[in-house]
Amino acid sequence: MTKAELVDAIAVDAKISKAAAGAALESFIKNVTKALKSKDGKVTLVGFGTFAKAKRAARKGINPQTGAAIKIKACNVVKFKAGKKLKEAV
Repeated sequence: MTKAELVDAIAVDAKISKAAAGAALESFIKNVTKALKSKDGKVTLVGFGTFAKAKRAARKGINPQTGAAIKIKACNVVKFKAGKKLKEAV
């Protein structure tokens, strides 16, 4: 499903305009991103799942083209753990 298809589905389900559905989706994305940037970095949607920020340590990797060893920097990543209702639905 693309973002446009999701906006269309939200508009139909909530009986609102596509513009309002698009604005709501943009707001959701912006606020989840803002929450994940915070120190705690966690968003829990009961029944759906949890978005959490995790620290990935620096590590060594291999360049697949040359086979040479490379250093990969430490970074923050987002992890998603599905909630019970979502797991059951899928």
